[in-house]
Amino acid sequence: MIDKRPFSALGGADHGWLKARHHFSFAGYYDPDKMGWGALRVWNDDEIAPNSGFPPHPHADMEIITYVRQGAITHQDSLGNKGRTEAGDVQVMSAGSGIRHAEYNLEPETTRIFQIWIEPTRLGGAPSWGAKPFPKGDRSGRFVALASGFDGDDEALPIRTEARVLGATLKAGETATYPLGANRHGYLVPAVGSVEVNGVRLHARDGAAITGEAELTVTALEDAELVLVDAA
Repeated sequence: MIDKRPFSALGGADHGWLKARHHFSFAGYYDPDKMGWGALRVWNDDEIAPNSGFPPHPHADMEIITYVRQGAITHQDSLGNKGRTEAGDVQVMSAGSGIRHAEYNLEPETTRIFQIWIEPTRLGGAPSWGAKPFPKGDRSGRFVALASGFDGDDEALPIRTEARVLGATLKAGETATYPLGANRHGYLVPAVGSVEVNGVRLHARDGAAITGEAELTVTALEDAELVLVDAA
């Protein structure tokens, strides 16, 4: 089953400095039919104005993955970590027993991110943060794990849950496959371009909630950049 979630139908909010669209219920947007997808709880499509951002605030017991689509995000947290993550790259914060963090756009242009929250398999534990570049050429024509809680995904940023966040870039006409498994929950969003997923057409920033599909076959109808979550 593939449930298409058109971008135009997503919930959202415009705070001036932040324009957000929510694939699932979040903050002031509530839809009882969209409370999450398996262990995936949040997928926000955020546009952050220059020289603005999220001031320090707390989190606990959540894996928070940020995929930067355009511009860059600068992270600061209560552990003393500070880092700048650029377009195409990924940062992961395991909130664990508790952490305060801020995310700023210190760039002269709008920063666009996907903010993805996944429930951890185990609660508590020391919080942590990390970031890593993922050159788009390395994921050309195939899905690559960007963040993962599975053994063997050694190049991915670690998360504390039985899930993967994957990325792929496809040229028009190219096809990539991913062995999701019929009992898993997949959620796929093209950051750029339009694709067909097992015959269902998605445009840029549409979502696809997927279950009961042993394998995903994704064909690019135009040059595309994809983000996929594979969750329990």
